[in-house]
Amino acid sequence: MAFLHNAWYVAALSTEVEDEALFHRKILGLSMLIYRRGDGTPVILRDRCPHRFVPLHMGKRIGDDVVCPYHALRFDCTGKCVHNPHGEGHIPRAAVVQSFPAVERHGFVWVWPGDADKADPARIPDYSLLDGGHPNSKGWAYMHMKANYEIIVDNIMDLSHVDHVHGPLLNTAGKLTPQIPRVIEDGNTVSVRWEWHQDPPMGFFSPFLPTPGTGAEHHVGVVWTAPSTMLLTVGAVQGSSNPDDGLLSWDHHLMTPETDTSTHYFFGSRRNWLVEDAELNRMKMDGTVAAFSTEDKPIIEAAQEEMGTTDLWSLKPVLLSGDPAPVRARRMLAQLIETEGAQRRA
Repeated sequence: MAFLHNAWYVAALSTEVEDEALFHRKILGLSMLIYRRGDGTPVILRDRCPHRFVPLHMGKRIGDDVVCPYHALRFDCTGKCVHNPHGEGHIPRAAVVQSFPAVERHGFVWVWPGDADKADPARIPDYSLLDGGHPNSKGWAYMHMKANYEIIVDNIMDLSHVDHVHGPLLNTAGKLTPQIPRVIEDGNTVSVRWEWHQDPPMGFFSPFLPTPGTGAEHHVGVVWTAPSTMLLTVGAVQGSSNPDDGLLSWDHHLMTPETDTSTHYFFGSRRNWLVEDAELNRMKMDGTVAAFSTEDKPIIEAAQEEMGTTDLWSLKPVLLSGDPAPVRARRMLAQLIETEGAQRRA
């Protein structure tokens, strides 16, 4: 399967990359070594020695350098071999490990797997909501999925499934399914939005509204940014026509392909109520992750197994009223991938 290479993907949660550790993860089919320099800035290298292709994460660090565990070639944080203990110490010209541009932002370590000279950090989506607010109003999580990243994106871009998949915490009481949501394309983004009245409100919000258990106006909007990151804003309000006057949760869903049929699913969330309550934050994060793990994840993974392919269109899927947003995102991404491939072939 073709991926969009000239784009920023999340490689890891910031908390996954510890000070001295050699962390590793497969991204877009490539094994990558992720670690921090002594000053804390992230480094991402191809996770294999160019001599006998042993994974470098199995080696050790000497300062900011990495030493292969097999024949002790030593590489600096740019991937250049700086020490060969064999013979007269000559360093072969080809003794170079591929390096990737890396940026730490919004609680994530980002990687650019494409052309390094095109890696503009300004192209990282603006998820600065995760940079502000009280520490107890925010959380981050990671999940591994045995499914192609685009069908996971589909799941967030068509939230009508919430009516049927999720339990009381997230259930939307059948209010999304009848709607034909508004969809907007703008640049490399696709946005979709639903609005509805629910009585009683979603379990996620109900206890914290001014009059718990009574009707509230709800809304949820999703902004997808190519290739595979999404900001989902969900809220509930009573006694106001302005959705921003109510309870709001900003949920960031970021998909990074591992292989054609496996995905790294990153999640970051912030809320605007009881922001100093650490226990509420823990319960909110645990409940959200558990809902996805036990409700969405089994269905998506079963669908991928049954499909037996990553080419959705080859199976001629039936389309429903909630499908325009994911279809537009798929088509935009396919065009971006085709354009990138044409440029490389030229």
